[in-house]
Amino acid sequence: MLRTIMSVLPIDRRQDAAPFGRRGRRGLGWGYLDCLQARALAAALADHSSALVLPPPLEPLTPPARRRFGPLVFLKRLVLVLVAAQLCYMAATSLLIAAYRFTDPSATVLMAVRAWKYGWKLERPRPLPLRRVPVYVRSMLIAIEDDKFYQHHGVDLEAFKRAREINARLGKPLYGGSTLTMQVARTLFLIPVKSYLRKYLEVITAFELELILPKNRILELYFGYAEWGKGIFGIEAASRHWYGAGVASIPRDDAARLVALLSSPIRFRPETLERSLILRERYDYLDRHFVHRPEPTDESAAALTASTATAGENAAAPDAAAAPVGGGAALAAPSGAAAPSDAAPAASATTSSAAVGAAASATDQPAPLSPEPDLDPEQ
Repeated sequence: MLRTIMSVLPIDRRQDAAPFGRRGRRGLGWGYLDCLQARALAAALADHSSALVLPPPLEPLTPPARRRFGPLVFLKRLVLVLVAAQLCYMAATSLLIAAYRFTDPSATVLMAVRAWKYGWKLERPRPLPLRRVPVYVRSMLIAIEDDKFYQHHGVDLEAFKRAREINARLGKPLYGGSTLTMQVARTLFLIPVKSYLRKYLEVITAFELELILPKNRILELYFGYAEWGKGIFGIEAASRHWYGAGVASIPRDDAARLVALLSSPIRFRPETLERSLILRERYDYLDRHFVHRPEPTDESAAALTASTATAGENAAAPDAAAAPVGGGAALAAPSGAAAPSDAAPAASATTSSAAVGAAASATDQPAPLSPEPDLDPEQ
């Protein structure tokens, strides 16, 4: 670098480079070197034969136009967020439902809300295997809550239509048309707030339950975790709380009161259900068809003989369903559906009772559509 600079300077090289060529002597310093560099650069630019060609100035870059956050963009982002949230919800519930096929849940969302929001003291649920729940109790529940439980796949469209018609006449959403599967879905995973969003999630979760769990397991979860009072979950815990004995040991009348209470378990108790017209109708229906059946008459005996003959002709059919008890509650599932494990022995025992009840109460109306249970005690 220094040699190049000295070659273009019109001065004596030895004189100008002396301050930098010897060691131990005091030189002129780096300032003098800078001066030499400036003189060399000036001489080089002066002797240059052609003018420097500089590139044309660049045009200023225009920033890209900002996308306007309009309604369409907002709608697209909202749809993406909702789809992502629904997929996350379905993934979480599917994993839990798959686990509930083999194990009982330690707690449910409804139990957590009752404990944290309302401060209720919860009694420990006592989930039972379905075989330990009496067959007549199962028949009561299916008859009064969902008489097509073993036929539908989680959602009963006819019940929705009937509930909508009744709500239109009443002027308020009293009935929801929920199946037993949908009630299990909201008990396990949803908060007790009435809304269209919750009903939509109920339907989605009901389909997941029907896809992953057999019918008997869904019914078993209902009996184990349905709400039967303030802090009381499950029919076994309710039976021990209200009557001091297990559900298999209480009389049929007490079992009918427990099943009828499901429509409003927070505001009423088994001994006070007569104060509600809806609960009284439910209990009277169960009392007529499952507790105090009328004695058989000549006409009912003839109907019993005819039904027995028909049953004998169809005895060879392996998928024949058991006779319904009281307004269409089947003790065994129809063809293609999973039936209760101990319903087959009880089917023959209840065939005669079903025929007697059907003949004696031919004018009875079908089971009333069960209303939505109590959700928010503060309402």
